[in-house]
Amino acid sequence: MKDFSLLEVLGPIMIGPSSSHTAGAARLGRMGSKIAGPNFYKVVFELHGSFAKTYAGHGTDKALLAGVMGFTPSDERIRDSYALAVESGLEFEFVEVDLGYVHPNTVRMQFMYKDQETFYVQGSSIGGGNIIITDINGTEIEYRGERPTIIAKYVDKRGILSKITSLFSISGINIANMSVIRNRKIATLVCELEGEVDNSIVDDINRLYTFDFIKFISPGKEDDAYVQ
Repeated sequence: MKDFSLLEVLGPIMIGPSSSHTAGAARLGRMGSKIAGPNFYKVVFELHGSFAKTYAGHGTDKALLAGVMGFTPSDERIRDSYALAVESGLEFEFVEVDLGYVHPNTVRMQFMYKDQETFYVQGSSIGGGNIIITDINGTEIEYRGERPTIIAKYVDKRGILSKITSLFSISGINIANMSVIRNRKIATLVCELEGEVDNSIVDDINRLYTFDFIKFISPGKEDDAYVQ
């Protein structure tokens, strides 16, 4: 018999009727904004499948919007996210799209900036409040947002990984899981770390090489509650 976690039996602590459509959606929005970075003035939510068909009735739209503003799934302000976004000056739009052969609860979030190019993050709500990020600005990955993680995109070159792992070793940081996606000469590193990790690790890594993109993502306590 399968062992069930307490989360699977009781569900996550959340606002709204559905763990997939509200709790998961809030986490997707929150994680998407962490990856994209601050100072966006508008977000276009491209909704696929079940998200597209039922988002208003299940509160998916409010949860996604609340998430990109940094609210957690249990935050009561989710109900008022439309008004709060308008009050803060954040523009938003919801569009129904077909993203192809992906999970039915999938959204692509287009983050728009005044001083840099649009940046998108795509992910799915896979049940029980759990999520998976599947695409960052055109690079396919699998990231569940459960641990402190380094995501880096760079021109592939021999020795880069060994320099990064040596830096982790010197700093006393353990690697929980690491994958490298290579597309021609471009590599994308997704490195999940164990324990407490300081954001300063990005500065240390940046001294090793010139990266096209590098981001350190540290789940908050609310995000950690979903790790099973």
